[in-house]
Amino acid sequence: MCADAKYGREIMAQPGMVAWQIFDAKSKPLQRDEYHIREVTRVESDTLAGLAEELAAYGVHPERLKATLSDYNEAVQCSKDVTFNPAVLDGKSTGDALPVPKSNWALELDTPPYEAYATTCGITFTFGGLRIEPDSAAVLDTNLQPISGLFAAGELVGGLFYFNYAGGTGLMSGAVFGRAAGTAAAAAAAAVLARWD
Repeated sequence: MCADAKYGREIMAQPGMVAWQIFDAKSKPLQRDEYHIREVTRVESDTLAGLAEELAAYGVHPERLKATLSDYNEAVQCSKDVTFNPAVLDGKSTGDALPVPKSNWALELDTPPYEAYATTCGITFTFGGLRIEPDSAAVLDTNLQPISGLFAAGELVGGLFYFNYAGGTGLMSGAVFGRAAGTAAAAAAAAVLARWD
């Protein structure tokens, strides 16, 4: 199962369909640029307990969050002698101490200030899309007849995935149906040009 789909499903199950990502000062430099835009929902505190209390205003149960953060920080100690390296699978983990273990890049949250960022889901693709004829990638109408001169490939094509997808399969779909669509579109264009001669 693709990790994006797993995370999305879990986030959608949360109250308000929102999860929170928590960083401390030492992990903040690893953030991507989108964390620094004005539109993000960000909460900050000098203590983890204070952060939990601030997040209560957003529906987060502060005592449960404090316990979760404490359990996480304690679990990270199992790999305290492993060197953190964000460029490789470093094995710096929480071991089996947590219900959802972190297998790499586990850093203790211990350097203030602490920041929490609201995270929700976006749509990568809809698992739906246009129905096509598989050999030519011609788009089919509601009567399952090809629409003249209209071809589709990639994430626009429906009927390939249901419930989840394997990473990279969208690229393969684009390559396979892109070739079919390109070949069929070129043949259709050549036929039109031949009629003009």
